[in-house]
This record gives sequence, C-alpha cells and structure tokens, in this order.
Amino acid sequence: MMSNDYLSVSDLTSYIKKKFDRDPYLGKIYLTGEISNFRLRPVHQYFSLKDDNSKISAIMFKSAFNKVKFTPEEGMKVLVTGRVSLYEKTGNYQIYIDHMEPDGVGELYQAYEQLKNKLSKEGLFSAPKKSITKFPKRIAVVTSPSGAVIRDIITTTRRRYPIAQIVLFPAVVQGSEAAADISNQIKKVNQMGTFDTLIIGRGGGSIEDLWPFNEEIVARAIFDSDIPVISSVGHETDTTIADLVADVRAATPTAAAELSVPVLTDVLSELQKYEIRIFNAFKNILNVLDQRLNKAKESYIFKQPERLYDSYLQSLDTLREKLFNNMKNKFNYFDKQFSQLSNGLKLNSPKQQVESNIQLLKIKQQQLQRNIELIIKNKQNNLSNIIESLDHLSPLKTMSRGFSYTTDEQNNVIKSVNDLKQDSTINLNLIDGSAKATVNSIERKQK
Repeated sequence: MMSNDYLSVSDLTSYIKKKFDRDPYLGKIYLTGEISNFRLRPVHQYFSLKDDNSKISAIMFKSAFNKVKFTPEEGMKVLVTGRVSLYEKTGNYQIYIDHMEPDGVGELYQAYEQLKNKLSKEGLFSAPKKSITKFPKRIAVVTSPSGAVIRDIITTTRRRYPIAQIVLFPAVVQGSEAAADISNQIKKVNQMGTFDTLIIGRGGGSIEDLWPFNEEIVARAIFDSDIPVISSVGHETDTTIADLVADVRAATPTAAAELSVPVLTDVLSELQKYEIRIFNAFKNILNVLDQRLNKAKESYIFKQPERLYDSYLQSLDTLREKLFNNMKNKFNYFDKQFSQLSNGLKLNSPKQQVESNIQLLKIKQQQLQRNIELIIKNKQNNLSNIIESLDHLSPLKTMSRGFSYTTDEQNNVIKSVNDLKQDSTINLNLIDGSAKATVNSIERKQK
C-alpha cells in the first residue's frame, strides 16, 4: 500500500469532529449527571459530568456561566443542555454546556439557599437590628412608582399619621436590572441622610418576580444602611433575603406603613393623658411643699431662734473647759519630762566624765612608767648575767690560768698531732703574746 493511502492524525481527528458537528442528535443534548473535578475559575469553567458507569468532559464558557443563578459544587447533580463536539488538539470529545440547573431542586431555589447560608455565616441575619423611629418626620419608600405598594403606604400613613412626609424613590422591582436599581436607591436615601425610616417592597409574585430582593447586592445595601429598614416584599408566605436582613419585616405594604408610624389620634390622646398626669403630679408636689412650708413656719426655730444655739453655747463652754484641762495636763506632763531630762543631764555631765577620765589617765601613766622602769631593770640584770656567763666561757679567761693554743704558719689552729709535721714552724699563742717554735719530734698516744 502506498504512503499516500495513509491518513494523518489531524485528518482523522478533523473528520471525526465533522461527524460530531453534523450529527443532528448531538447538536442539542439534554444531559443529567454529577459534577466532578469542579474548581471555580475566573473565566471559563472546565469540569466533568459522570454517573455510576461513565464520565464526560464538560466546558462552560463565561457568557453561559454568568447566567447560572447558583454556584456549582463538587458532587452536585445537575441538568444541562448543550452540544457534543470533539476538541481536535487532544482528540477528546466533550459537551459544551449552554444551560445548567440543579437536578430535583429549582435553580432559583438552589441559589436562594446558597446565598442564605453564605450571609447567615457572615452574620448579616443575626446582627443587632436598628430600632424603628417611633415618631418619624420623613419616610423614604423604595418601590415601583406604578404599583399598589406606594398607594397602600401613602393611604395608610395619611390615615394614621398625616404629619409624616412620604418620599418615593422609584425603582425597577422586577427583571435583571432591578437589583442594581434597588441597591442604588437605598444608597441614595442614606447619602441624603434626612430620613427617619426606609421602606422597601413590592407586591406578591412568583420566585422569579421576587428574585431581585434575593440578590446579594440588595442584601448588603440593606445591611449597610444607617437608616432603619422595613422590608415588605410579596405576601405573608413569601420570605426573601431582604426580609431576613432588614431590621423589621412586614407581611404587606399596609403592615409596613403601620409599623413605620403610630396613630396620631392615639398619640394625641396619650399626650392628653400625660398632660393630666403631669398637672396632677405637679399639683401634688406643690401641696406637699406647701405643707412642709407651713410646718416649718410653726417650728420653734423661727418663733424662738435663740433656742437654736442654746445647746451649742453649753457645748462650747464644756469644750472650752475640757480644752483648758487638757492643756494644763499637757503642761504638767512636759514640765515633769523636762525635770527628768535635766536631772539625767546633771548625772551624766560631760565635765565630770572628763575629770574622771583625766584622773584615770594619770593613774594609767604612772602604772606605765613603773612598768617601763621594771622592764628596763629586768633587762639590765639579764644582760649582766649573760656577760658574766660569757666571761666564764671566754678563752682568754682559760689562758690566764697558763693555757695557750697553737697555730701553723697559715694561722690555722692545730688541734691534733696529725696536723704537725717534722721540722715545721708553729706559733705558740699565750695570753700576753706569741712565740715561734720548731717541731723536733712528734709523739702520739698509744691507743
């Protein structure tokens, strides 16, 4: 077979892709499966759909994914529509998804639950609620200008509290642009800062009709509002994210108006009651004070004022006498202390101590003089004894008795006949001089 009969990989892949694209059954596929390998990406989404036996790669471009109301999650069962084709670079076939919704649960309901859980974890529902102003001067209403909501609110407010001013901030309350419009109007009311209460709402409808009030942008605008917000969306059985975040939820627009204002006639009646109570309380206080004044006028203090200080004069005399006695006792005590200290100083006078120490010094000097003289005398006696002992031991003393000592020519003392030599010259040292002699013979003692 010739090489021209072989197809390249690209040719084969291109041929198979054309088969996929031209197949009428693969151009519009309705598929159910479980999401796998999903990781939210900033642009296009790449993941897989699988069941118990098979798996198919899936791609959803940004334009299609932006229309999805919920956030896909790993393991979620979904219903998708799209087309099946082949990606030539890898040779893998995949489904290009145009639409996706949860399987078994509506897409909007799924998105509602996801946002509800997210905001609940962030604390938007459990945060402290702001109190509704009891007597508002200005009330802002964010709703459709043509709906029944604004008419019901105006009618109810005029009937109950006509002195309040109602200001409409018209907004689109249905459709894709509604959430941004409602959020902007809420921010605008807060920027003006001249309103006491803010009401947002619309009439009843399906979940699709009420969906703008389930958008995160509206929920955060309500949460960030410095003005207390009353939410009145749908009917009593409808509960939106806006209802959960708002400071107060009203079942209907009429109920919202009733919550925002009191009944003026009731307020006036209550004020009249307070007026009467204040008047009676003030009258009772005046009566009590008048009685206290009359009682004070009858007091002896005003009739005999001198009695007011009689007891004080007596107390003053007692205290004066007590003070005098205390001063006298203190003086006697200090005088006694002075006498004791004076006698103590006399007994311990420095002059007597000095004289006593001088006398003691003289005695010590005499004793020292006697001891020195005694020591000198003893030393002299000892010296005499030593001199006498030395004299007895002196060689001269012995030589005076006829003894002499002999030395050789080098003046060495001759102690033995072994130190002598025949015919040597020796020196005889006597007490009064010396003589020279010659050794003629040497005789040794017999042992």
